[in-house]
Amino acid sequence: MAKQLHENSTLLPQEPVHRLLRPLVRFLHIEAASGVVLLCCSLVAVAVANSPAAQVFLGFWETPLGFEIGEFQIRHSLKHWINDGLMAIFFFVIGLEVKRELAIGDLRDIRRATLPVAAAIGGMLLPAGAYLALQYGQPGERGWGIPMATDIAFVVGCMAVLGPRVPSGLRVMLLSLAIVDDIGAILVIALGYTSGLNTSWLVAGFVGIALILLMQRLGVRGFLAYTVLGSLIWLAFHESGVHATIAGVILGLMTPATAYLEQSVGGQLLRQASDTLHGGSWTSLPNRTAQIRQFRRATRETISPLEYLIELLHPWVAFGIMPVFALANAGVVIDTSALFSSVAMAIVLGLLVGKPLGVLLFSWLAVKLGVADLPTGVRWRHVIGGGFLAGIGFTMALFITSLALKEELEQAAKVGVLAGSVLGAMVGMAILATAPKSKVGPTGAIAE
Repeated sequence: MAKQLHENSTLLPQEPVHRLLRPLVRFLHIEAASGVVLLCCSLVAVAVANSPAAQVFLGFWETPLGFEIGEFQIRHSLKHWINDGLMAIFFFVIGLEVKRELAIGDLRDIRRATLPVAAAIGGMLLPAGAYLALQYGQPGERGWGIPMATDIAFVVGCMAVLGPRVPSGLRVMLLSLAIVDDIGAILVIALGYTSGLNTSWLVAGFVGIALILLMQRLGVRGFLAYTVLGSLIWLAFHESGVHATIAGVILGLMTPATAYLEQSVGGQLLRQASDTLHGGSWTSLPNRTAQIRQFRRATRETISPLEYLIELLHPWVAFGIMPVFALANAGVVIDTSALFSSVAMAIVLGLLVGKPLGVLLFSWLAVKLGVADLPTGVRWRHVIGGGFLAGIGFTMALFITSLALKEELEQAAKVGVLAGSVLGAMVGMAILATAPKSKVGPTGAIAE
């Protein structure tokens, strides 16, 4: 099928712009490449924030933007629009990926899901506990959620660099762990960093969600209608006091995971399209534009909206939204006093000690209790290395930092996030790079 699609694509006109863009398109479909772009943008932000241009750079993100309709007015800084607006799309894609894992992925199978779920729970509880051990009763106590999440882009990038040194079972485990971590981070944001609820706006948001459900039951298929209503739901959540990104998660989880047309029906329609296009009467056929619209709809409706939107939005999120977020949030003035502040040290402790220890301990308990098995080819040394990689908290950690802390504490926390993430990546990659390769024999036995 893939070969046939490739052959069909070669029938399309190949313009010079296609040859120029082809390498870029290939790059955008390499999953690990997003980690490289994210790292570059983070380094640029840190470098400029510590240069003579720091004041201009940091001030740019505080540029006020907004709009006014009648008596209703909304105005925030550019950084706020990025963190609450663009990141809502990021969280929408997270909701889509969570829905996919629950519907057709590894989290659908209870036994296969138990190990990454257990590892993720340990990898959230122990970092939060380690942080609170140093910050309980202190001004930085509200930052307990900062060291809990895992940055999937950087983890994928690190595993790509290590290549075959990372068993495929560990890759699946870490990716599933990151998905569960995202669910935990969403709950942390919703429950831990929501204040001052406006009931009227919140009710309006849930009315919008009810309308989404009604539209789905009525068979509304146009993405434009859902985009407009989804934007209004985002606005309602934003004004309600519940963090607006939660609206993105809810809408992602509501996206259908099954195709509107069965594969056989889609194939039949495509055969009709082929017969029509190859027929001699095509040039004299009435309503040709309507026919083309019908054929185009048939091809799109043979895959689920979930699959379609993930494929459509992932490059924009990975290579657009996340790098812009890094530029706006990773610009930290490096100060040794901030690095050794209690908040920064608590975050480093959570990411560098609490995260790997929680992943290892809860994974070991799940295996010892008999509710889960280590994936084929994965040894405990791999789990330890993976636990340190899971300590790369970057994107979500910086996001929660902006919600939990302000001013000097926020700057110190960002320094802690950067330091803990870098150290976690270095230690994790060193452990996995020096781990002996596991070989799976014909009988399934594993030998070191």
